Amino acid sequence: MDHSFASLTDNALQTGTAWLARANVRPTRQRTSLAALLVGDGQDRHVTAEGLFLAAKSSGEAVSLATVYNTLRAFCDAGLMNEITVDATRSYFDTCTEDHPHYFWEDTQELTDAPSGEVAFSRLPDPPAGAEIARVDVVIRLRRC
Repeated sequence: MDHSFASLTDNALQTGTAWLARANVRPTRQRTSLAALLVGDGQDRHVTAEGLFLAAKSSGEAVSLATVYNTLRAFCDAGLMNEITVDATRSYFDTCTEDHPHYFWEDTQELTDAPSGEVAFSRLPDPPAGAEIARVDVVIRLRRC
């Protein structure tokens, strides 16, 4: 389940345009609208492509699901978001790009932030020859009891 999205107000569109400019992403109409839905109110979000697609449709933005996927991947490539894969069929996109762990709630299929200060690694394995560690994603799966 996705969190609510920002409204497509003039202020949200300006915030979305500035967010794109930070990473030198060309501000097409569709990218600007999707950026405004994601960060227009200044809140970080964990979203699925499907959730953003539905929010865009609800706000009157004519965009295909394929365009939403491609745009989210472009935002990730530009360093504006991180993709968090929770299983082979589901990815979430996180607007907070700082290193932090996540909880994945199995009953609601929701991804939320976990407290960063409580996760500790004493050692990571050395990467194979010719490779470097780009990022470590920590997803803690939760089941309600």
